[in-house]
Amino acid sequence: MPTFCRHNRLLQNCTICAREQHFDARPVVSSSAPKSTQPREDGPRVERQRTPRAAKSGGTRWSSGGVRVRRLARGVEDGYRSPLLPGLKSSEDAERLAEEMAFSTTRLLLMEQVAAGATLEGVPAVWHEIAAPGDLDARTLAAFQYVVDGPRGLKSGNRDDAIAGFGTWGARIGSYAQAFTGEAAWTPERRFERLFERLGGVRGLDRDTRYELLTLLGRLGVYQLRGSKLFLSGENEATWAAKRALGIGDPLLLERRAAEVAKACQVPIEALDLALHSWGSGTRIAEGLPDDAEPDESLLEQAQDALGL
Repeated sequence: MPTFCRHNRLLQNCTICAREQHFDARPVVSSSAPKSTQPREDGPRVERQRTPRAAKSGGTRWSSGGVRVRRLARGVEDGYRSPLLPGLKSSEDAERLAEEMAFSTTRLLLMEQVAAGATLEGVPAVWHEIAAPGDLDARTLAAFQYVVDGPRGLKSGNRDDAIAGFGTWGARIGSYAQAFTGEAAWTPERRFERLFERLGGVRGLDRDTRYELLTLLGRLGVYQLRGSKLFLSGENEATWAAKRALGIGDPLLLERRAAEVAKACQVPIEALDLALHSWGSGTRIAEGLPDDAEPDESLLEQAQDALGL
C-alpha cells in the first residue's frame, strides 16, 4: 500500500522526508508539453486569416482575425485644456466642435421658425410639409420616411425591417398620433425619453434614427417633445465622439458631462447629437441644409467663449 508522509504526500515523492530519511525521492512527473529548448515535431500549421487596414500614412497595414481598427482624425496637441472637454488637448479639435454645436443649434432654430409658420428658403421642403397643420399620422410618417432615408438613415436591410416594424408598432397602439402623444400628463422631456425607449423595440431602428426622428417631430411642432439627454450607448458615431471629447466611457458620466457642455455653451442638449456625429466623423452632416450653410455667428462665439477658445 502507498505510504503518505506528514506532509500529506506520497513518501517516495516528498523531497523533505527524503532529505530527513536519506533516500532518493522519485522524480515528479512533468507536463507532457515539450520544453521550449526541445524541438517540436513538424506538423500542420494553421495560418490566421489576415485582412488589410488603412495605415495613418494612407498605405495598407494588416490585422489578424479580421479586427476592424477605427482611426480618428486628431488635431495637433498645442496645450489646449478645458474642464468641459477633458479628453481634448488640441484647440483645433475644440474649435471644430464649437462650430458643429453652433451649426446644429442653428438648424434647430430654423426648424422652430418653420413650425411657427415661416416659409424659409434653403431648408428641406418636407419640413414645411411636416410642420403644416393636418393629419398627425401622415405628418409623422412623412418625418419617419425623411429620417430613414436621410444622411444618417438606415442601410437597406435595416431600412426594410424598420419600415415594416414602425407600421406594426403604430397599428398595435392604434395610430401614430396615439403612440407619440402617450400620456397627457407627460412633460415634453418625459415624452421624448419614453418614446425613445419604446422605439427601441422596433426592429431595425438604431439610436441615431430614433433620436433624429423625435428631435424633428418636436422642433417642427408635431408633438410636445424635448430631449433632456443624449442616450449615449452602443456603436454609433455620437457615442464614440462623446467618449473621446469628454474623456470618459461611463454612460451616466457621459450624460452629465454632455449636459454641462450644453449648458455652458448655451445650446440645447439635442444640438450635441448631430454636432458630435459630425465632429467625430470629420464630415459635417447638414441634414437637409445646403452644404455651404454656416452657423449663426453669435452661437459660435458663445460656444468658443465657453470652451476657452
